[in-house]
Amino acid sequence: MAIRNLRYEGDEILNKKSREVEVIDDKLQTLIDDMIETMHKYNGVGLAAVQVGILKRVITIDLYDDKGPIVMINPIIIKEKGEQEVDEGCLSFPNKFAKVVRPAEVVAEYTNREGKKIKVKAKELLAQAICHEVDHLNGETFVEKIIPGTLEYIEPEE
Repeated sequence: MAIRNLRYEGDEILNKKSREVEVIDDKLQTLIDDMIETMHKYNGVGLAAVQVGILKRVITIDLYDDKGPIVMINPIIIKEKGEQEVDEGCLSFPNKFAKVVRPAEVVAEYTNREGKKIKVKAKELLAQAICHEVDHLNGETFVEKIIPGTLEYIEPEE
């Protein structure tokens, strides 16, 4: 496993649409392991492959609960319900935080790293994370969804 280099604000790859994963092979498993390790190193809740420079429809999410990391290959949101105004940040936009409106609940379908099709109903933080990461796969970032006047820059601690 390895820490991958993150892509940051201004990198045009972040605005590109990711391609569907055709085959779950050893190379993809290595990418997934690296993404989880990279996400954990930077204390992220989620990471999309595009954020490490790979245009594949793969995301990792960890709510740091007893369930461990979730790996979603080719995720699609098939249903949205309600709204929630949430504070959001992004590993590709370090130290920037803002309020965005996300669905309160989503239903998503994806393939897990073992190749099994899964359907998940998600609420609150998990719904937010799925929406945020699926946006990345579609070339969209959270800064495009900011509620005007809510962007904050938090000075990093030394």
